[in-house]
Amino acid sequence: MTDVDAAPAAGPARRIAATLRALLPSGADYRGLRRNWRADLVAGVTVGIVALPLALGFGVSSGLTAEAGLVTAIVAGVLAAVFGGSNVQVSGPTGAMVVVLVPIVASHGAGAVAAISVLAGVVVLAAGLLRLGRAVSFIPWPVIEGFTLGIAVIIFLQQVPLLASPTVPEAGEHSSNAVIAAAQALAGADPVYLVWALGAVAIVVACMLVAPRIHPAVPGSLIGIAIVTVLAVVLPTPLAVIGALPASLPVPSFPVVDPAALGDLAVPALTVAALAAIESLLSARVAASLADTGPYDPDRELVGQGVASIGSGLFGGMPATGAIARTAVNVRSGGRSRLASIVHAVVLLGVVLFAAGPVGAIPLAALAGVLMLTAVRMVHVGTVRSILRSTRSDAVAFVLTAVVTVSFDLIVAVVIGVVFAGVFALRGLARATTVHRELPPGEPHPEDAHIAVVSLDGPLFFAAADKVFDAVTGLTGITVVVLRMSRLELVDATGARVLTEIVQTLERRGVTVLIKGVQPGHEELFRTVGVLDSLRHHKHLFDDLPAAVEHARNHVRRQFGAHTT
Repeated sequence: MTDVDAAPAAGPARRIAATLRALLPSGADYRGLRRNWRADLVAGVTVGIVALPLALGFGVSSGLTAEAGLVTAIVAGVLAAVFGGSNVQVSGPTGAMVVVLVPIVASHGAGAVAAISVLAGVVVLAAGLLRLGRAVSFIPWPVIEGFTLGIAVIIFLQQVPLLASPTVPEAGEHSSNAVIAAAQALAGADPVYLVWALGAVAIVVACMLVAPRIHPAVPGSLIGIAIVTVLAVVLPTPLAVIGALPASLPVPSFPVVDPAALGDLAVPALTVAALAAIESLLSARVAASLADTGPYDPDRELVGQGVASIGSGLFGGMPATGAIARTAVNVRSGGRSRLASIVHAVVLLGVVLFAAGPVGAIPLAALAGVLMLTAVRMVHVGTVRSILRSTRSDAVAFVLTAVVTVSFDLIVAVVIGVVFAGVFALRGLARATTVHRELPPGEPHPEDAHIAVVSLDGPLFFAAADKVFDAVTGLTGITVVVLRMSRLELVDATGARVLTEIVQTLERRGVTVLIKGVQPGHEELFRTVGVLDSLRHHKHLFDDLPAAVEHARNHVRRQFGAHTT
């Protein structure tokens, strides 16, 4: 092959190489480390303390184990920090992912979660390589908040079975729907155990509420858990505990899955992948708005989260996502580089290596208290009030997304919310499209009674096409129509096609159509779809309105003679 033949291939190869370099870690990721390493260390330790009870609680609530939650926080925390697109994102198990995993565990068993984590990670990784990171910008704010509210309700209700009985419900014992499962658990609750469990929750919640008033850095959740754990050890309580934890990380291995079952795992894996991508990108975007933490790359963030879920699955963990609450703690604690997220994972690894015994004695009710208050804090009353008082369509999208999230499925809720919001947005755009008749410019002429100057304003797309067609073709008693298009905004193929149909319909009636003011950005579309070819004569296209109107008057004079009335 000659140098000339090789030249065309070199361009795409260089672009692919440049794309891969942009999506991989580099020394630039740690550019400010020398200046901020102390603050990053402090932030990492702080986040690690905050993340410990959440990792344990989310592991248990998902139907897996506390160990699975810790493994996920450690492995995914490091991999997402190194490979992700945000300098301050903290990743690990999250409440939203737990909501998705509970029905998966009920249907496929706990052993399938590691395989689903790997499969979902591959999908998220591929999405990053395909540069799909900007897709999250299409999700409207009310849908995001409705999604968050629904998740918060589910997380809260998922803790009820842990308070009702000393035995953790087996997969399939309760409904996969959080509302029904909570009702089932309360119906069969042990009254004595329920009192003890609610007491543990009250202690943890009180510590979490009071601690920040003493000092923002005081870890109220850990203090509350410690108090409940000591009481459970000292007093003869019936409270169920986490149980023995391994004193090291498991050896990585590929999940054992029956090849025949891979087809059944495809839909759950796609659901997990969609959630991981959405939540991680939203978290990274929020983090970038909290402080000057540097830009984030959404495509690289997907790559990092994909690698993190794959790694977590290989270690027997669960799918990971960016965690908004932990990321916010990191930023507010001074974290500005990836070191803080890495230190957070190292702190959790230290817990596994040196404190597995004490952690195993933590009552499950204490973890439930942490997650219940976390769920309540996810809902901001001011935000809910603002959305409900905004537009009717946004309020309905918010409520609809929240209801579908709680009663049916998270991803379906987001899709329905986006579609609903999109329909209302299109309706609003269609209303912005106006068709109005104007008086011809200059001094009135007798011929003007037979001329209609019609101005098309705003976007002309499929949702407004019928309205424009009916308005223009409904004109009667005229000989010439001047379509004024200089104020048209967005025009799609349907809008261009309806213009063609308008011209053809009027010309068939004997009404001459003149077009004025085709914008350069619309001209190619109009030629391709046939708008300009449908005109009776190429001289019926004008750049100037007075010239078009004068041509129309001359046409009327020729048709009716010099004396028109």
